[in-house]
Amino acid sequence: MALKPEPATPQHSVQYALRVLESVSRHSGGVTDGQLARETGLPSGTLRPLLLMLRREGYVEQISDGAYVTGESLELVGATGAGARDLLRLRLQRTMDQLRDSVGAAIYLSRYVDGEVTVTQVAEGPLTPRVHEWVDFRSAAHASAIGKCLLTQLDDNGRRDHVSRHRTARLTSRTITSERVLFSTLDSQPPTVPVLDLQEYALGTVCAAVPLTAGAAVGCLALSLPLQHAHRLRQAADVLNRRAAPMALSLSL
Repeated sequence: MALKPEPATPQHSVQYALRVLESVSRHSGGVTDGQLARETGLPSGTLRPLLLMLRREGYVEQISDGAYVTGESLELVGATGAGARDLLRLRLQRTMDQLRDSVGAAIYLSRYVDGEVTVTQVAEGPLTPRVHEWVDFRSAAHASAIGKCLLTQLDDNGRRDHVSRHRTARLTSRTITSERVLFSTLDSQPPTVPVLDLQEYALGTVCAAVPLTAGAAVGCLALSLPLQHAHRLRQAADVLNRRAAPMALSLSL
């Protein structure tokens, strides 16, 4: 799998968050926000929301004197064993469940692993059912928001390798079946704009996805809505975009 050089994603804050975590990890006794600003070079307007997000996700904790120390989530990242992995997965699922309730849509976390689209976690509910996978997502990257979002993060060789193994079949009347048109669409996709699927994968369903590129990991965060709620898609996608940083951070650690 080949990645585009210096991929641009909506989660630029992840790099800043990693910088903050590196600084916090160097100070076992705690580090103040002022010292973090000096060490990371981040202005307070950028640092403050990062620290709030890192505290909310358990990567850092604030002790009695206001200084920051490493939190349980960061310590679990370095731990070994199935128990630690399961706890991290549960924490990530909780974040996805909260996002599901916030946007009123099913939420999906997906990765591109060994040349295949893989949905690793889903947050759904009685009022937010997941999309019916009537065609295996691995064979429908050209038609789904998840697949197209993952393909945007690959270079031309990576994309051509994928479509050589998975035919761009017509799933609905809206499906892009031309490789030339598909690649042109992927190339023109702005990195800060969610990828949309307007009944390309399945009639009666609309979807959106945002990239979670983190180092060598290629992933995305997505949502689906029934067609009768299509008027909420762009607003829900904007919320998805803003809330994607914790997921991207989890992929990078």
